[in-house]
Amino acid sequence: MLVLGIETTCDETAAAVVRHLDDGRGEILSNIVLSQTAEHAPYGGVVPEIAARAHVEALDFIIAQAMIEAKLTFSALDGIAAAAGPGLIGGVIVGLTTAKAIALVAERPLVAVNHLEAHALTARLTDATPFPYCLFLASGGHTQIVAVLDVGQYVRLGTTIDDAIGEAFDKTAKLLGLSYPGGPEVEREAQKGDVDRFILPRPMLGRAEADFSLSGLKTALRLEAEKIAPLSDQDVSDLCAAFQQAVADVVTDRLRAGLRLFRERFGGPTALVAAGGVASNQTIRRALGRVASEHGTVLVAPPPELCTDNGAMIAWAGCERLLRGMTDTLDVAPRARWPLDGDGWPRRDEARA
Repeated sequence: MLVLGIETTCDETAAAVVRHLDDGRGEILSNIVLSQTAEHAPYGGVVPEIAARAHVEALDFIIAQAMIEAKLTFSALDGIAAAAGPGLIGGVIVGLTTAKAIALVAERPLVAVNHLEAHALTARLTDATPFPYCLFLASGGHTQIVAVLDVGQYVRLGTTIDDAIGEAFDKTAKLLGLSYPGGPEVEREAQKGDVDRFILPRPMLGRAEADFSLSGLKTALRLEAEKIAPLSDQDVSDLCAAFQQAVADVVTDRLRAGLRLFRERFGGPTALVAAGGVASNQTIRRALGRVASEHGTVLVAPPPELCTDNGAMIAWAGCERLLRGMTDTLDVAPRARWPLDGDGWPRRDEARA
């Protein structure tokens, strides 16, 4: 099975072709990603209107490159998949509309993919991870612990009640005068810092539920920075080290709670799976590995380029759904919000609202 995947939910314009193999694994024939980092850097974050316009300008070229690299024509494909949400609605519309046009002209099935489901299923593309497994999804917009029971069957065990982890990293970087995107900058500075110099809180530690809270940690960091302003380079590094370690400790504790809930409800998971851009942070990856080992399971962490937004994960989710006969009509609506454990599409008037 060959599927083209299109991703335009935020600030990456991406397209890929993936082949589903007989042994259940996937083969990536092409995976083209164009980042908009330079366009958004002057603003310290993603500007939705700029992102949507950049998708319009680049997407046709990115899809053409993906098809050329895969050495295929549209007629050779078995389906066209596009991220239909959640995300910045302008970008989602660009990608989904383009996928509809290709599906219509090539007379191929359309698969409208939940962007979060694509992250959730990436471990099956890279490692053929069997169900059920426990997913830790952490990015700039999402922080969730999810029981992945099957394609289309997800139970959210925990989520953030305020900031996502990636958002907290980006806001910390901005507060400390670091460049955008902030997550990698904080990680780089933390390598030069003293992790014990500043005492920061670990919100929600020890709670029975598996939810996260990052706003209090972010506020505590700001107060510490204000106490010693103006900040030296070493001050910035020490603050980053303290912040990153606090997040790693919170993730460790919250995942212990999430895995306990998973075992109580579904038995032992086949794996702890990491997904989302935050999973590229090496300190957090080491914490995930320790938690997996404690609970007698394995950590599955796809390569960093498949943790951040990309077309291959959309194409793979399209393969998984297409194999189960889960296709969509051409009037399927884009969604700015779409919970992974939601109960289907909204009415068209709800999507417009």
